[in-house]
Amino acid sequence: MIRPSAFIVLVALAGLCSAPTLHAQSLDTQRPAMRDALAAAEAGRFDAATSSSLARHPLYGWLELAALRRDPDAVTTTQAQAFLTRYDGQAVAVQFRNLWLAALARRQDWPTFLAAWKPTDSVALQCAHLQARQATGRTDPAWTEQAQTLWRKGAKSLPDGCDPVFNVLASQGGLTPALRWERIEAAAAERQTGVMRSAARGLPGDDAALANDYAAFIDAVHPRALNWPKTDRSRRMAAHGLAKLAQNDPDTAERLLPQYADALAMGESERGQVLYQVALWTVASYGPDSARRLGNVPESAYDERLHEWRVRDALARGDWPAALAALRKMPATQRNDSRWRYFEARMSEKTGDRAGAQRLFRETATSPTFHGFLAADRLEQPYALCAWIPNDAATAKQAVARDPAIVRAMELWQLERPGWATAEWNEALSRFDDTQRRIAVGVAQDNGWFDRAVFSLGKQPDEQRLYQLRFPLHHGDTIRREAAKHDIDPAWVAAEIRAESIFNPKARSGANAMGLMQVLPSTGAGVAKRWDIPYAGAASLYDADTNIAIGTAYLREMEDKYAVPYVAIAAYNAGPAPTARWQAQRPGFDPDIWIETISYKETREYVARVLAFSVIYDWRLNGTALPVSDRLMGRVQAKRKAFTCPTAHMPKS
Repeated sequence: MIRPSAFIVLVALAGLCSAPTLHAQSLDTQRPAMRDALAAAEAGRFDAATSSSLARHPLYGWLELAALRRDPDAVTTTQAQAFLTRYDGQAVAVQFRNLWLAALARRQDWPTFLAAWKPTDSVALQCAHLQARQATGRTDPAWTEQAQTLWRKGAKSLPDGCDPVFNVLASQGGLTPALRWERIEAAAAERQTGVMRSAARGLPGDDAALANDYAAFIDAVHPRALNWPKTDRSRRMAAHGLAKLAQNDPDTAERLLPQYADALAMGESERGQVLYQVALWTVASYGPDSARRLGNVPESAYDERLHEWRVRDALARGDWPAALAALRKMPATQRNDSRWRYFEARMSEKTGDRAGAQRLFRETATSPTFHGFLAADRLEQPYALCAWIPNDAATAKQAVARDPAIVRAMELWQLERPGWATAEWNEALSRFDDTQRRIAVGVAQDNGWFDRAVFSLGKQPDEQRLYQLRFPLHHGDTIRREAAKHDIDPAWVAAEIRAESIFNPKARSGANAMGLMQVLPSTGAGVAKRWDIPYAGAASLYDADTNIAIGTAYLREMEDKYAVPYVAIAAYNAGPAPTARWQAQRPGFDPDIWIETISYKETREYVARVLAFSVIYDWRLNGTALPVSDRLMGRVQAKRKAFTCPTAHMPKS
């Protein structure tokens, strides 16, 4: 809890915030003090009087928030209103308001809640807002409509705080059986059987029993469903349950489908839903029945995902005519993607249509992607890359860099507060036009925040050509040194860093992979020992030089083990067991086809992404590139490629 006397000092000091904020040099100087003050505030040890030197700091609002959020239930209305007034329009006010509203909801102080209310994406707070309106006698038709809208969002479980709202809605006759069935069906589609049972509680007895039996069927297929009423709803429920079964046991789902289809008069849509899952979970492991089961799926049930798997299955079987036929059944937009246009060219080539293959390769080679680069290699022509390097005015850059929200975002990033930094960033970008947004990405990169290019560019097609922003190059000397030490292409190392962490040295995955190259602590310890790299435990992996040294040495080990980089890249992502299985399943496959038939979507796309990134980083490092067809085989002495910008793709000035 923040002491009243301390808060008075906070308010008094905050009044100074209207004075000019500190210059960048002053921010650098005060960064350690602000870091310590934030830590002290979060530990309940902040004393505002002793931190008066920070009063004009642009992060002072976040410092106040750090103190206040320790115990939002103890914050008084006067304190809260003063904070919200002081920082109105800023991201820190949004963060505090949500904390304050939640505290008011716990207190059931509904008048104050309504006075402080502003719309939010939080479903829990939306329910609290409805509860506040109901408690203060404001349950008008708009209230009923908004409560019903929230109910319809409930395909998955909603916060407990929504229950009082729905109880009132039900008591007023606003939760009709039709609305309950609407939610039950939405939950069934998401296989949320607990939500189905909860929504069924207000149904009449026979309907409630049937709804519960529907949920039981989705949990575990049972023969009672053979006697369900022959309605569209029963048919959909049966399809949901059998489709779920197919994910774990496609054989049993396929065997049982005719019984339920006949008993309930299931149509093509319901049967197709089940046959889709039977085929998908067979072909995902390249089971022996893959082709037959793919053929059983009605064309009306095919989507982009299954179209892709039909192609992969044929590729994995080496059936080039079937692969070509599957490609030609794709929707036009999917078929024209560089990946599938490339494979249509390859299959045309393999089935004897050289002229058709050459035409498709030429079309594909205009794309600066993995498959576009492969197509250019088949044609022995330069790579297409139309870089856009904007010539923004210095005054425009200065204006963006000085925007108060951007200043706060950059400082929070430097202080390793990424969540708060992102909140400030998003607030700034909500006001920026396309040019300002692009410039802001450059400002972020100047501050070592490289992933903003990935998350903030791409709204306009031309932004894909901002290669210097989208493919940052940091720690270049270390990358070159370690790559040379292990005879690894530095462009490959840079590409791995871009794919793994987007050059964030503090990145950490859910699997506890750490640092720039996302090294597991166990792997890091082993590699460091084998290569005599100084290592002081897992925290060492957050040091950029150490991480690059270990990660590059590990790439060397992977290439030595698997002989060719494209398999090494797969192993770096998926681990040795799946990689060994893929090698055993498809020995001797052409590299491009082996990569495309990797069964893990993440790894399949990862290998293609790293190889494409390697070409772009080669361009950044050297202006030319090792051909990707040679790169994936480890032929590093091959003749290098130039880059060209086709006339039709010339960048804007």
